[in-house]
Amino acid sequence: MESTMEKEEALIGSIDQGTTSTRFIIYDQSAKVVAAHQVEFTQICPQAGWVEHDPLEILETVKICMQEACEKAKAAGRAVETGLKAIGITNQRETTIVWSRSTGLPLYNAIVWMDARTSSICRRLEKELQNGKNHFVETTGLPISTYFSALKLMWLLESVDAVKTAVKNGDALFGTVDSWLIWNLTGGIKGSRKNGTKVQGSHVTDCSNAARTMLMDLKTLDWHASTLEILKIPTTILPQIISNAEVIGEIVQGWPFAGTPLAGCLGDQHAAMLGQSCRKGEAKSTYGTGCFILLNTGQEVIASTNGLLSTVAFKLGPNAPTTYALEGSIAIAGAAVQWLRDSLGVIQSASEIEGLARSVENTGGVYFVPAFNGLFAPWWRDDARGVCIGITRYTTKAHISRAVLESMCFQVKEVLNAMSIDVKQDEKSKENEEFLLRVDGGASVNNLLMQIQADLMGSPVLRPADTETTALGAAYAAGLATGVWTEEQIFSSGAKKEEPTVFYPKVGDEHRKKRYESWCKAVERTFDLANLSS
Repeated sequence: MESTMEKEEALIGSIDQGTTSTRFIIYDQSAKVVAAHQVEFTQICPQAGWVEHDPLEILETVKICMQEACEKAKAAGRAVETGLKAIGITNQRETTIVWSRSTGLPLYNAIVWMDARTSSICRRLEKELQNGKNHFVETTGLPISTYFSALKLMWLLESVDAVKTAVKNGDALFGTVDSWLIWNLTGGIKGSRKNGTKVQGSHVTDCSNAARTMLMDLKTLDWHASTLEILKIPTTILPQIISNAEVIGEIVQGWPFAGTPLAGCLGDQHAAMLGQSCRKGEAKSTYGTGCFILLNTGQEVIASTNGLLSTVAFKLGPNAPTTYALEGSIAIAGAAVQWLRDSLGVIQSASEIEGLARSVENTGGVYFVPAFNGLFAPWWRDDARGVCIGITRYTTKAHISRAVLESMCFQVKEVLNAMSIDVKQDEKSKENEEFLLRVDGGASVNNLLMQIQADLMGSPVLRPADTETTALGAAYAAGLATGVWTEEQIFSSGAKKEEPTVFYPKVGDEHRKKRYESWCKAVERTFDLANLSS
């Protein structure tokens, strides 16, 4: 990609704050990685189905990654301290934080997107509201689910005394991880000086993250007053909603790259869409802790009748049109591999699973459904729990490992089937080999996983040379906001990068159909298992 800046090298930084790790990546004008650093952080599980993060630990990992990437770039001879033009942020979505305006400290741990503690609140609302689970879908695009931030915020407001008191005293601020990072990077309680006046850090969120709270009107991109009233969420604690590509503020002293503009922000899956340069009608699947498939639907909000979510794709500037998407969210993908490693000890590192799974030709009839905290799209069953069926004396850890990989691909196929129906494609087009799925994320480097995906879909899978498109998308947004790149350059950038790898299906339709039918039977076995006693 050619830069619009010719006098000096322009570098762009990207904070990629994920579910299990944080990264900071520095890109050059050709969108190539100059330096990167990654740090994992603690996963806190106080009870079954509960998942939390320490917001202060997240901040510390961001600072470490920024510092280390800076040192690596300087060691490579890059003038990073003067050449870095802007920094973008991308983050795990829906994860919910409430902190004190006066102390800057979190009032409770961050409640992570996959946390299922709000199931009783969900059931209560479904009974109370006229349209049940779908009461807010028309406005927000989202069903009532443990997944979304509003329900986690309700739990905090109802269950945590420190949050109740802070809200009552006007001292509480709510945000998803993007808001927490921006508030701190732009000054927090110490603030900064603007026009001679001291102001606290910027309390904002971008429209893609706001779209995942179940509180934003998809069409107006404003907080929806009647939804807030129903859920008893005060507007005073909410951040301002902004676009994905605009200058938000400058990083303050005490952080690496002080004085550098924060100029772009997107939720991780929306960033991946931008990083993949997805145009209208194109879909991408990101394989990380979870798996997320998004289809760009252009400037039209398409209401799903098949368990998908209507959401914002991106809005590339304050005055830019809003691009929308259909999304299928899968809670457990790479996290199942971590479970094999950390909980069962089947593998010692995630990279081992490909070799182990490849040592057998198939799963030996084993099907694994990773409904650890329920199932997201297209089922939306928080009463589901994981199952592994078809086990015999013949079954080995290799068969189970292969079944874990297949579980990711079957779930993606389910979502793509639903998308095909929602956009009114006919049955034949579901198996149309001209359809191409763009893939990215950490697990997409697994060649066997990608081949299984192509086989089960019956259509090609395209993997870019740089699979970390989430961080790249945040960099694109920041570069767009500061004039480093144009929108035309971003969406034509695919032709200027290294050649992608394409995986083509190798199995027949009959075999594919039989396997899929068996998978559907396995999914049905997961329902109504949440209340089983140990």
